[in-house]
Amino acid sequence: MTDVTTRLSGIPPTAVSDTLREQWQREQARRELTLGALRSHLEEQPSPRSVRACARRWCSDITNLAETVLTERQNQEQAE
Repeated sequence: MTDVTTRLSGIPPTAVSDTLREQWQREQARRELTLGALRSHLEEQPSPRSVRACARRWCSDITNLAETVLTERQNQEQAE
């Protein structure tokens, strides 16, 4: 069972649909804001070469962040 399913058990189906739709809309809004900020930062770069270098740094930072989150989750699961 997913985390969302676990949280929504016992809630009427229409409420589940509304809750999932609202969650999806929040996630989409967050994604658009984040990508918009990244695009603005890339557009500020003075040359194509610096745009590529900046994009590589962002990708590396995001990958490192994901690894940190995964490690934290694994540690939490092991503690339980």
